Formats: sequence, C-alpha cells, structure tokens
Amino acid sequence: MTEHAHDKVWQGTAEAYQDHVLPLVSRTFALTIPQLPGALHRVVANAYLLCRVADTIEDDAALDAVAKRRYEEAFVAVVTGRAEPAALAAELAPLLSTETIEPERELVRNLPLVIEVLRGFNRAQQNAVERCVRVMCEGMHRFQQEAARRGGEAGLADQAEMDRYCYYVAGVVGEMLTELFCDFDPVMAQRREQMMRLAVSFGQGLQMTNILKDQWEDRARGACWLPQALFQRHGLDLASLRAGAYSPAYGAALSELIGVAHAHLRNALSYTLLIPSEHTGVRRFCLWAIGLAVLTLKNIQRRPDFQSGADIKVTRGAVARTIMVTNVAVKRDALLRSLFDFAWRDLALTPLDAAWEQPSWHPAAAELQHA
Repeated sequence: MTEHAHDKVWQGTAEAYQDHVLPLVSRTFALTIPQLPGALHRVVANAYLLCRVADTIEDDAALDAVAKRRYEEAFVAVVTGRAEPAALAAELAPLLSTETIEPERELVRNLPLVIEVLRGFNRAQQNAVERCVRVMCEGMHRFQQEAARRGGEAGLADQAEMDRYCYYVAGVVGEMLTELFCDFDPVMAQRREQMMRLAVSFGQGLQMTNILKDQWEDRARGACWLPQALFQRHGLDLASLRAGAYSPAYGAALSELIGVAHAHLRNALSYTLLIPSEHTGVRRFCLWAIGLAVLTLKNIQRRPDFQSGADIKVTRGAVARTIMVTNVAVKRDALLRSLFDFAWRDLALTPLDAAWEQPSWHPAAAELQHA
C-alpha cells in the first residue's frame, strides 16, 4: 500500500481523533452530531464511527465472505471488551481494498483510539453501543449471505425482508440512540416505550431514502436492496433493471417505495416531538435528518429517471433553508407539524403494513428475543 500522510500515528487525544475523522467519513453526520449536547455528542460520534467500521468490513471488495465474517466477529469481540483493538487494527487495515476510501482505512488503523473513547462512557452507554454493533454485524452478515445465494442484483424477497434489512442497518441505530437519549434525560426515559417503538420506523425512513438514492451505485457493485415482490407486481424483474432504462412501471414501483419511506418519516417526526422542547440540540439532530430525507425523496419523485445519486442530490441552498426553518420552529410543536405537512404535501404516501402496529413493533423482534 502506498504510504499516505494519514498513515502516520495520530498525535492528539483519542477524543480529538474522533473530531478529526468524523467529517472525513460523513458530511451529514458531521453536520448533525455536533448539534447534540456535549455528553451525547461524544457518545453518538463514537457509536457512528464504530458502525462505520462495521460497514467498512462488510463493504470492502478485497474481503471474501469468510474473511468478512471472521473480521466482523473479531470486531464485535473488540467492541464488547473481549479482545484488544490494536491486533485487529494491525491485521485488518493492510487488507482493505484501495476502493475503500482512505479516511475509512485510517479509521480502522486508529480503532484503538475509538475504543479508548468508548471505554470512557458509563455502563448504560457502553451497553447500548455494544448491542447496536453486535446486532448490526450479525444482521449484515445474514443479508450478505442471502444476497450471495440469490445473486446480488436479484434484490430482497419482499417488503417484509426489506423491513428486516433496514432494522439491522438502521432501526437498531434508532434503538441505540433512544437508549442514549433516555440515559441522558429522565423525562425521555419516562417516554422510552413510545420512543423505542417509533425509533425503528425513524431508522427505516432514513435507510429507505438512502437505498432509493443509491440504488444505481449499489447495482454497479452487484448489490440491490429493493424488494422483488413489489417490482414483480408491476411487471418488472429487478435483475434486469438498468440505470437510464426508465419505464412507467418502474416509476410506479418507485413511487410506492417513496410512499413507504415517507410514512416512516412521519413516524420520525412523531418521535422527535416526544423529545422535550428544551433539548433543542437533540431535536435539531433529528429534524435536520428528517428534513434532508424528505428533500431527497422529493428530488427522486421529481426525477424518477435519475441515473445516479448525483442527479438527485440536495443542494447546499436547500440544506441551508431546511436548517434555518427547523431552527426557528424547533421548540414549537404545532409549527413543526405545519412545516412538515407543507414539505411533504405532494409526496407519495403508502400506508405501512399492519405489522408496524403490532406489539412486536419491528420485523426482526422475534429473531432478537434471545440475542
């Protein structure tokens, strides 16, 4: 591997490293996480970076399925305190493909610093982060196995399987954040059950938006996270879809999925309004994510023939307006509802499956009862 400036040993504190690397691996979270109050800012940034390491292992082109599973298990052992991070970082970092961006490889090399920050949190915070990473790694591996068996471009079986996939990569993050919020504030702790139910839906709304936005880039690397059954109902074979080959049937299927994501984002707003209004930073963290997702869905709806994520990228001006408007309304629930009613007034809306109203409240619940 060619030596980069990033290969040098980090000279600052572990927390300074977190602040340094976060904007290099995520522009969006580098914008939203600093809105959180200090104690939450540190633990949420740490959790995001650990989830990013899990993603890096799962997505790296140089690792085969056996190696991915081995390193995921080793990573979970490190996060849960059953193994030391330095050995894993030294072994894994040189194996990563050059297709993996340099900041992500740097993050793996500096895993001991990220774990050092994790060990400084209280037990409840560590438990929440550890569970999230463990469930995410187990779930991603399960779905990668299924994708290999079916063929990557064949997609997921149906909407229920898409729900499960979204749980493992995003819904579990919503659960973790809720645990962290409840640890931070006793009022939110009293609303834990309501918030936890909505948290999974919140995560799915954001993840489905990303899946729709990135579908052509995913397909180019041999992956597809769209539901086969839905497209078959519209007379389409997912494996045969190609960027630029738009059809009305594809547009109808896409609109239905936009509507499902929209329905979940409505739950995300309900979640946000359960956060006490004095916690403006926590509300901004949520509202900005919801607002950017709504803008992305509207761009996709306007350009259903888009061929890459760049075609439907939210402009800097739209981001700035979203931030400004939500900041003005952040403490006023009625105004926030009105603003979002206006924002998604012309967006397709698909009623959620009845499973979302059942006591299990997320599709992976049964699988996780003994996890």
